[in-house]
Amino acid sequence: MKLPRPLFGIVLGAMACLARGEAPEPVVSIAFVGDIMLAESIGPQIRRGRDPFVPFAAQLDAADIRVGNLECVVATHGEAEPDKPYTFRAHPRVLTLLKRHFDALGLANNHSGDYGPTAFGEMLGRLDRAGIAYFGGGRDLAHAHTPLIVERKGLRIALLAYNEFFPRSFEADVDRPGIAWSEDEQVRLDIAAARGRHHADLVIPFMHWGWEHELVASARQRQLARLMIDAGADAVVGGHPHVVQDHEEYRGKPIIYSLGNFVFDGFTDRDNNTGWLLRMELDRRGVKNWRVSVARIDRHGIPRPAAEPGPAYERR
Repeated sequence: MKLPRPLFGIVLGAMACLARGEAPEPVVSIAFVGDIMLAESIGPQIRRGRDPFVPFAAQLDAADIRVGNLECVVATHGEAEPDKPYTFRAHPRVLTLLKRHFDALGLANNHSGDYGPTAFGEMLGRLDRAGIAYFGGGRDLAHAHTPLIVERKGLRIALLAYNEFFPRSFEADVDRPGIAWSEDEQVRLDIAAARGRHHADLVIPFMHWGWEHELVASARQRQLARLMIDAGADAVVGGHPHVVQDHEEYRGKPIIYSLGNFVFDGFTDRDNNTGWLLRMELDRRGVKNWRVSVARIDRHGIPRPAAEPGPAYERR
């Protein structure tokens, strides 16, 4: 049987370590998906027993760590922001599905605060009670900027998340729950703290940035991504534009500017109904390899694996 190239390399590396009497270097896989919006017409589907993640469940389950951007508030209280054209609030029943398919959720986006700080605080409590880890948001400013440390196979991975898309009124404050807003100097400090104070081996920021429906990352996205890698990030992953954007490598570190939508209804264009599931394999040196599985989102907002292959990368 011929092994796939990444797996063949792992097997050869492990055999070489064993021949030298060394323990193999730990390799941890992490899967990222983009915007998960469980309100609107998707909410009633879930109420009727449908699980929108089923088509990708096997790929998610194959990863050691599964991460998504939760593009709605999960709560029963709060009032919709009057000046926003779209506000998303999902019923707490969705937590069962999120717990089943994800290990961590990014909260730093422009919809977490759609129903105000009361609803956001309620969501934090529900996530805590459900045992679902989150990052990029918290009960106060310090909590929102504290990295989530996920440890697998002895490798400590720090996840940070920031929003760059208004309204900034969703930002956490010293005495108010909310999300982490992206300020360049604070981002540098957070990445340094993830390594120094929290003893992370690897740091990955998960960004909410860029302009909606733009297929190419903006100059601001590129500037900030480089700043984060210069500060010590091992990879940068992003979302928000509701389309997949380009990707690149900087100083040997991957930057995936936008994963596009994942579970989201209400769009008709093919670009908006295309998303990526990003799988990275990590070791102590950083990202060993990554590859993308393409998702096509149907008219019900449900992602399904596409036949065509996505881009891939392997560290030399």
